[in-house]
Amino acid sequence: MKEDLGLFGSELNYMQTCWTVGYVLGEIPSNLLLTRVRPSIWIPACEVTWAVLTILLAKCNTTTQIYVLRFFIGLAESIFYPGMQYIIGSWYRKDELAKRSCIFHASNALGTMFSGYLMAAVYKLDGRNGFHGWQWLFIVDTIISLPVAIAGFFLIPDVPEITRAWYFSPQEVALARKRMELEGRANRAPYTKAKFKKIFTSWHLYLLTALYIFFNNGNGAVSQPAMQLWLKSKGYSLTDINTFPTITSAITVVTTLMYAWSSDTVFRGARWPPILSSGTVLIVVYSLAVWDIPDGWKWACFFLAGVGGGISGLTFAWAHEICAEDNEERALVTGSMNEMAYVFQAWLPLLIWQQVEAPVYRKGYITMVFVAAAMITTAMVIRYLQKRDTARKARASEEVSYEG
Repeated sequence: MKEDLGLFGSELNYMQTCWTVGYVLGEIPSNLLLTRVRPSIWIPACEVTWAVLTILLAKCNTTTQIYVLRFFIGLAESIFYPGMQYIIGSWYRKDELAKRSCIFHASNALGTMFSGYLMAAVYKLDGRNGFHGWQWLFIVDTIISLPVAIAGFFLIPDVPEITRAWYFSPQEVALARKRMELEGRANRAPYTKAKFKKIFTSWHLYLLTALYIFFNNGNGAVSQPAMQLWLKSKGYSLTDINTFPTITSAITVVTTLMYAWSSDTVFRGARWPPILSSGTVLIVVYSLAVWDIPDGWKWACFFLAGVGGGISGLTFAWAHEICAEDNEERALVTGSMNEMAYVFQAWLPLLIWQQVEAPVYRKGYITMVFVAAAMITTAMVIRYLQKRDTARKARASEEVSYEG
């Protein structure tokens, strides 16, 4: 693509930035809209739009055309991840939530892994019917995505309060509603001035958002093409460049599931221990990667970076639990978490992951060490505040019972 379109400098970064800007602008409005419209309509409609725009990328001849399409693809795509996490948080109890949320996140890592194999295979179509390999990739992406998007109109169950999913019986819907009632998960309610004041004066919005910002921007060896460009500098083939990074994705899948089951069982619902362990691994990985180390150690760093990619589901599960008593706060907080993380992705890579500095990325690796440390610190603060608030509620409940 770079050679076919005559890309130079950091234009590949700018394409990603255009997508990120669209993604950021759409997230909070879309998540708030989910509390007023059916997710089974809004999410698939955005997915269909995103699929159609993707195939149009195959016909682009200039970077400007790609910038525009990438912006609108990001806008359409912005609803999916936080929206699906909102739905998951509306159906499952605390002892079930981490596993479901992390399984969903693991599917994202699996998609990343198989996309590497897909790219390696699709590039073999280079020249067929007058299309380059990168154009075929967009065409195949749409062929895969469009049927899945359409299926969403029939398969997404909305939330228990308003579900009309054809595969649930009335008894199952009643059970789902009762489960959420016993869990203390609030139903949808009107937006009021008092509600907004409560949300914006609580630590929930700010610290949970900060936690996700640090997670999402603290693993550049995975989110940026650092490994791919290092492999290219070592003279590896295009097939190797596309397939070797999938090992990192596989490690992310395995550790995501390990975090989920250990959090729900061994750690008795605590979300912070896996966050602490993954952050510690990232500090070690990036502290090593910044140096001119032997290739074997560099391989280990790139692969072990996958350990840090599996806690997204846990952070969302934690947010659902902390915000369980207010449905609108839960929607706003989860939307803000994802949105603000990508606000930083819109500009931070332009400073620390510049293509002209590949494959060394000294600034990027050093920054990752400090971001991982900040993630651990934020998780510990959230743990303290959650325990404090839980103790206060317990004391208040005891006082009410005593007075009664």
